[in-house]
Amino acid sequence: MKLMFLGATHEVTGSCFYLEACGKRILVDCGMEQGPDEYENQEIPVPGSEIDMVLLTHAHIDHSGKLPLLYQKGFRGQIFATNATRDLCEIMLRDSAHIQMFEAEWRNRKGRRAGKEEFIPLYDMDDAEGAIRCFVGCPYDREITLADGIRVRFVDAGHLLGSSSIELWVKEEQTERKIVFSGDIGNVNQPLIRDPQYLTEADYVVMESTYGDRSHGQTPDYVNELAEIIQRTFDRGGNLVIPSFAVGRTQELLYFIREIKERELVKRHGDFEVYVDSPLAIEATRIFMEHMYDDFDEEAFALVQKGINPIGFSGLRTSVTSEDSKLINFDSKPKVILSASGMCEAGRIKHHLKHNLWRPECTVLFVGYQAGGTLGRALLEGAPRVKLFGEEIEVRAEICRLSGISAHADSEGLLRWIGAFKEKPKKVFVVHGEDEVCELFAGRLRSELGVDAAAPYSGTVYDLAENVCVKQGVPVRAKREEPLTRLPKAARGSTVFARLWAAGQRLLTVIRHNEGGANKDLAKFADQINALCEKWDR
Repeated sequence: MKLMFLGATHEVTGSCFYLEACGKRILVDCGMEQGPDEYENQEIPVPGSEIDMVLLTHAHIDHSGKLPLLYQKGFRGQIFATNATRDLCEIMLRDSAHIQMFEAEWRNRKGRRAGKEEFIPLYDMDDAEGAIRCFVGCPYDREITLADGIRVRFVDAGHLLGSSSIELWVKEEQTERKIVFSGDIGNVNQPLIRDPQYLTEADYVVMESTYGDRSHGQTPDYVNELAEIIQRTFDRGGNLVIPSFAVGRTQELLYFIREIKERELVKRHGDFEVYVDSPLAIEATRIFMEHMYDDFDEEAFALVQKGINPIGFSGLRTSVTSEDSKLINFDSKPKVILSASGMCEAGRIKHHLKHNLWRPECTVLFVGYQAGGTLGRALLEGAPRVKLFGEEIEVRAEICRLSGISAHADSEGLLRWIGAFKEKPKKVFVVHGEDEVCELFAGRLRSELGVDAAAPYSGTVYDLAENVCVKQGVPVRAKREEPLTRLPKAARGSTVFARLWAAGQRLLTVIRHNEGGANKDLAKFADQINALCEKWDR
């Protein structure tokens, strides 16, 4: 009964934890690192083909983004998640594969002219489609038996549509332990989705700490604050460009803008247009509406019952094709442009920044967390110029932030969440925060709540049955690499060989699973393998 910490240790992204219990090998989350990589993460200690199942807290790419890579490496188990998370991952994993393939193609087109080595994406669309087929949707609040001695329940974390904290019970012989994985704990009073659900008991808690060092302060008046920003931008004759996460934040902003229009808070600009320029955001909005009866909070559901679309209004425009996207910047009327990605690292937002950053009449409004090293963070910190598509752009637009808007609980919210446990857990593992924040928040848990808390590094292994650390992870600073592309052309052959190796590992796993089968079937299987070996053993 051992838990190994792999990702999101002393870092905000890349969530991944490995559990061995009851003869099963389980991953909780399998996320991609976004923004700068501060520390080297340990690899999953077994081949992908030997992972029996994945439990996924929610659909954000820093929790789900490496599932296609896991599939590529031979995983063919089941991925358990809430129904909404399953549906969101269906579009988000395809989008992740598309972005990587597109970025690699674009870089290679430029690189060939400069004689540079070729880049290849981490995974492709086939890998994403394979991972999507592994999903099993689960309802909230229902206890599910996954295997002998293993039970799970997903409870609402209030962070994103379908987001969950995971309660996991494991029992080996007479020893039973309950582990809670917080996932990303949501902020209170968010539009559309419910507040986080508190849990009351666990032996061990793996807990996020994204905002463990700060308070969001009083809940701002988002609607009036956003209306004021739109008003002054339009009065200057400019566009309001909002780099917005396609899933979650875009839908919240549509909710706010619907109310702004309903109350006519923006004067003298008529029924102004709002463009959602992100195919992913458009698909995500559709999924939000499909799950409104199960996942919306009371206020949003009350609008639905009155026949009002909480995230729809007159003047809302959607941009699906790249041609549609280009036309937006040729329209001189002031408008709101919602585009992904939220940290300005990829996608169509970079084109809108190129067309609007240099214009003093325009505004770029940030509405979410900006990781260190991202373009979004650079703009927020006052960069006088930035490079986009090889061209240096002077920053003359107004740069501002919608204060307090966050899908994450702040330090008070995190303390409320862990304080709801009736008895102190044996151990709280603090993860999913910047380096100093993890240590600071673990210290607060120890000093203020008297909780045994630690912030493990990647590679730490903990024996849950004996309540003892059997291996201490060592922090290793990551090497700086290209963020979007993976391997040079010289390594292409070895990458293909890695796929072949993964297939071989999967074959060994299948062989082990057939132990005890009928002799006739096993003999036929052996003959097929030998025939394949004869063909390729040269």
